[in-house]
Amino acid sequence: MSHQTLDRAPAPARPHRSGLVLAIILTCQLMLVLDATVMNVALPRIQSDLGFSPTGLSWVMTAYSLVFGGLLLLGGRAGDLFGRRRMFVAGTALFTLASLAGGLADSAALLITARVVQGVGAAMAGPSTLALVTTTFTEPKARVRALALFSAMSSGGFAIGLIVGGLLTEWISWRAALFINVPFGLAIALLAPRFVAEPERRRAHLDLPGAVTGTLGVGALVFAFTHAASDGWGNAVTLGSLAGGLVLLAGFVAVEARTALPLVPLRLFADRNRSAAYVNFFLGPMAMMSMFFFLTQFMQDIRHFAALATGFAFLPMAALIFTMSRLVPRLLPRYGPKPLALTGSVLMVTGVGWLTLLTTDSTYFPALLGPLLLMGLGGGLAFAPLNVIVMATVPSEDAGAAGGVLQTMQQVGSTLGLAVLVTVFGSVTRSAGTTGAQLTVDGMTAAFSTAAVFAACTVLVALTFRRVTASARP
Repeated sequence: MSHQTLDRAPAPARPHRSGLVLAIILTCQLMLVLDATVMNVALPRIQSDLGFSPTGLSWVMTAYSLVFGGLLLLGGRAGDLFGRRRMFVAGTALFTLASLAGGLADSAALLITARVVQGVGAAMAGPSTLALVTTTFTEPKARVRALALFSAMSSGGFAIGLIVGGLLTEWISWRAALFINVPFGLAIALLAPRFVAEPERRRAHLDLPGAVTGTLGVGALVFAFTHAASDGWGNAVTLGSLAGGLVLLAGFVAVEARTALPLVPLRLFADRNRSAAYVNFFLGPMAMMSMFFFLTQFMQDIRHFAALATGFAFLPMAALIFTMSRLVPRLLPRYGPKPLALTGSVLMVTGVGWLTLLTTDSTYFPALLGPLLLMGLGGGLAFAPLNVIVMATVPSEDAGAAGGVLQTMQQVGSTLGLAVLVTVFGSVTRSAGTTGAQLTVDGMTAAFSTAAVFAACTVLVALTFRRVTASARP
């Protein structure tokens, strides 16, 4: 037989085990997403304990997201070729060990190294989580429900990370934000081989030219924007990384168009709705991450919230995202993806736009709670249909690659967006005539204005969705 011969796949999970399988997959996804923000509210204490410089402190967050985003494409195709469950378990195990090492770190260098290894493990496991959902839940209604819950974990995990981070930092230590991954990661690594079925696996060679150009291109682009936030756009390292990233990504597209077994099959973008969904999964996180990052600082530095109170301030938003994840499977068959995504995008624009009105005297109600509610409602409506659009009709052999591209868009979008918005914040605070708290708020409102532009672009993209007839809806 040819090198594309498929291994015989084991029987799918029994119906009474499907709930456990979904719980294993969703717990892993929540753990990976949560670590992008769980240490946010703990940064001041980390800086004090390990002696980080103000500039170096940002790498506690960036080291994870940079490696995670840069390696996701490779992780997605590796799961398709070498076994999604195998990559899922191996990635989770590596992530868990790195979390333990990070919690034990006694220097800034060791913590950053642990965060890098966490990113590698997340990139191995992340694409397989979404692929395993689509291959485990083959019945259309069950698949839509599972994808909606997956979307809730992906979107709500950022807010949950702030809540969990606030709780652990206030009650125990910032180290607990890393140690908490250990029991959950071990449980996932032990239970997945027993209960999660291994989908079909293709015998093929990995697209190494595509892997090198794609991974390095994404990594260089993320690094360029991150570096620009601290060193500016005129810096030689920033410009060199940006140019190198663009050249590598152009080479990646050329390689993928010619190779027989590409890392990212370009046919994934042939469907207009799927392509638009990918774009919005890039733009949406660009807008939302500014809210998490800057509102956390606003609450702690301007309004003097404690770490615990800051975390719980995001609870209404997280609750709304999860509520919408339960409603979307009922709304999607009736209305189709376009009205839901469009409505959600408009609500997100309104929420971010509201934040541009912040002042040093703004209180939680209504100046913060109102935007949080709008963003929770909008994010739940906007993102859950996108998961379904991307994954519901993708061929089984491309599920890992499709999931890898989707999560790359989300991860790279959030990282690039935050880097751009921090750059805007820095330029305003350096040139403004005000000082102190007012200067900080001026920089934040400028960043929120830019985020509102990103959110407005999601509305324009949602308008391009092709309407789906009732008979073709999930």
